[in-house]
Amino acid sequence: MISHSPEETLAFAKKLARTFKGNEVVFLIGELGAGKTVFAKGIASGLGLKNVHQVCSPTFTLMNVYLARVPIYHFDFYRLAKAAEITDLGFEDYIGEGVVVVEWAEKIDFPLQAVSITIEVSDDEKRVITVTN
Repeated sequence: MISHSPEETLAFAKKLARTFKGNEVVFLIGELGAGKTVFAKGIASGLGLKNVHQVCSPTFTLMNVYLARVPIYHFDFYRLAKAAEITDLGFEDYIGEGVVVVEWAEKIDFPLQAVSITIEVSDDEKRVITVTN
């Protein structure tokens, strides 16, 4: 999918999230500023979160929780340098308890079933969004 704007990215994520059962793990992969947090807002909107403006990247808190149709556990691993730090968070405890959204998921070095969303910035500022299961 090619997104021409943050609004298109948000709408695509919202549509995708409406198909979720409520126990998905979503990996958001892309460079700084690619639109991972915008995508997370779209997921939250698609899951029924009324105020998506509360969705922000949990870079310093490492996790935010949003209460929608199902709980959304939003992680950001940008500041984590080692896989052991991810394991120490105990983020695996949230799997199956709601929708787990992970920004900078490429830092996870163990196998985990997830919907992977890769967002690439093209030369003309469009976003190429690839979804794999």
